[in-house]
Amino acid sequence: MATWGLIVEMTVGTGERKHMEASVLTHVEGSREEALAELGEWIGRYTPEHPRSPKRSRIFRTADGFLLVVDGAWQTFSSRFTVAELVKDSAAPAPEPQPTPVPTPEDAAPAPAAPSEDTAPAPSGPTVDRYADGVPVKPAWLGRTDLP
Repeated sequence: MATWGLIVEMTVGTGERKHMEASVLTHVEGSREEALAELGEWIGRYTPEHPRSPKRSRIFRTADGFLLVVDGAWQTFSSRFTVAELVKDSAAPAPEPQPTPVPTPEDAAPAPAAPSEDTAPAPSGPTVDRYADGVPVKPAWLGRTDLP
């Protein structure tokens, strides 16, 4: 199954500093048609940063996506939405580990006996009151006399 990137290239800046910047909106697993359908939904929710006071907005369908052209009071801005197949990702997450096979009863070793109360390890040190997130209520350094 292919992974598709939903990409937007938008006009940023104004005047002589106006240029295009690209960003990935999301990734879609599935067919190209499913990715194009998802991209169509993004266009309906997309609000470009420029122009601040849009006068006219037009959406054009292209072979690989959509082109949004917005006329402002002084300048025209555009956003190109493209579907592109992901070929390589240098920062891709590690693949999920495969499940380990479940041993059959013939392969299973006998379970170790549960430790008795007299062989259980004793708790080390005093118990510490903690908040729900695990942070101690009283810091360990509070009340120590060996600190300056």
